[in-house]
Amino acid sequence: MPSKPTPAGTQPSPGASHPEILAQPGYTAAHVDEAEGRELFPGIRLRTLWTGRTGAHAHVLEMAPGTSWPHRDVHQPGPEEVYVVAGTFHDGATDHPAGTFLHAPAGSWHVPGTTTGCTLFLFYPEG
Repeated sequence: MPSKPTPAGTQPSPGASHPEILAQPGYTAAHVDEAEGRELFPGIRLRTLWTGRTGAHAHVLEMAPGTSWPHRDVHQPGPEEVYVVAGTFHDGATDHPAGTFLHAPAGSWHVPGTTTGCTLFLFYPEG
């Protein structure tokens, strides 16, 4: 049964079904448990959620307790957007608890690490 249009200025009911949403070109959904991953360094796993046609990409980074990057992480060619989903992320200068957003402009760097373990959402708008 087709759904009825929602009158202007009102919200659709939470149970409304609009399967045409999923048919829109480029509309994508990914679950982290199903995302292909690879170990970057011992105890540090990157799961790719999405890669756009222009090079932008989104990932989940899982860092086990006591792990860190073995060198500077330089942001090239563009910025890195980081959201701390769980745990505490240390950027080499200070701790950032869950709920923290970080913007690292192109050319900047940090040394990712964690004592507690953490999960990060990473977005690279320029590749």
